Amino acid sequence: MSTKYTLSQEIINLRANIVRLSASSNEDRIKALKLMAKGLVQDRTEIFKANDKDMELAKDENTKESLVARLKFDEHKMDSVLAGIKMVANSEDPIGSVQERTLLDNDLLLEKVSFPLGVIGMIFEARPDALVQIISLCLKSGNGIVLKGGKEAMASNRALVKSIKNSLKASAIGNNWILLIESHEDVDTLLKMDGYIDLLIPRGSNKFVRYVMDHTNIPVMGHSDGICAIYVDESADINQSVEVCFDSKTQYPSACNAVETLLVHKNIAPAFLPKLKAKLAIKNTIIHGDSRTSEIIECIPTTSLDWDSEYLTYEIAIKIVDSEEEAIIHIAQHGSHHTDAILSNNEKNIKLFMLSVDSADVFVNCSTRFADGYRFGLGAEVGISTSKLHARGPVGLKGLMSTKYLLRGNGQIVSSYSEGENNFIHKALETDSPAMCK
Repeated sequence: MSTKYTLSQEIINLRANIVRLSASSNEDRIKALKLMAKGLVQDRTEIFKANDKDMELAKDENTKESLVARLKFDEHKMDSVLAGIKMVANSEDPIGSVQERTLLDNDLLLEKVSFPLGVIGMIFEARPDALVQIISLCLKSGNGIVLKGGKEAMASNRALVKSIKNSLKASAIGNNWILLIESHEDVDTLLKMDGYIDLLIPRGSNKFVRYVMDHTNIPVMGHSDGICAIYVDESADINQSVEVCFDSKTQYPSACNAVETLLVHKNIAPAFLPKLKAKLAIKNTIIHGDSRTSEIIECIPTTSLDWDSEYLTYEIAIKIVDSEEEAIIHIAQHGSHHTDAILSNNEKNIKLFMLSVDSADVFVNCSTRFADGYRFGLGAEVGISTSKLHARGPVGLKGLMSTKYLLRGNGQIVSSYSEGENNFIHKALETDSPAMCK
């Protein structure tokens, strides 16, 4: 276990070492990603053994079912992360992308260009697959990474980091931009490393995220709760809506983008709810319903706590509403600004919902489970941000970038412009050609 002094020095050293990564070519980073994927395949037996140890310990300690589901790292999860690495490798190079190009005057060219944030501190829940996603995104985007996984995944995380660092040892970018920490004391040290850590991304309970925000001067990005809602409009296709709601709740209920609340228009409820209940019964899903819902289907009476609950299991709360406006107000009062959806065939209602619901992801006639970096084509994600500053929604490569202004001249001085000898042109130029630093 690292001491405070040792960990502080390791982070300082990591900060100094990321120059090699951030200045590397896209070709070198692609080769490194391929080496990383190859190593994971070669080491999969050891990785699965480590995960088995974590799974056994979690079950012995009666860990919550939702956490155990996240903890599992099997052939399916391995195939998924390998596909993600391939997609990240094939993504456009995010370093040196020209966002804006302006000719200030003849021979005075200004470019706004994307560059890595620097060093990211990632504190995440018991998801070994998330660790691989995070490292692959940081590699491609040129960022150093300090990782703190959940204690439940300690053996899995150690095995994965060992495999990845061994694979990258001989690569052009090296492996000294990755650091795995494990203890609560290490986290407290990490939170004090402003000046060396550029961004913290905590993923966990609302209480934990608040703790991070209250104990650091480092910018924090992330989300805590995933209280996602679906509004079933009176114009919705009933059979389609049943399938979408079923997928949103049961496809992977432990995920933060699984639906927790259904808001059903009163005019469609009598026909919709019995069909939905029959479908949810396939997965033995527990239904909490308000008084009007209980008049249509058998359910557990809701309490005020249900509207603010992230069940993360086969459980859902249903409320019948009189209007779309009531549904939107409910989401504003009880949602977590993560992912919310409307099921409707009324274009006016659809547009009102998209404009009014203040969430990172707002969907129409599809499952909330699509809120995912891989499914969005980002390759992977470090998480889903509900922040309105910097990145919002699934955070992939672009969300891990900052910008620099690059200005190239030919001896120009400001006094010649302030005294009227020269005048600015301020001509916007195309951004499709390479940046001047490339």
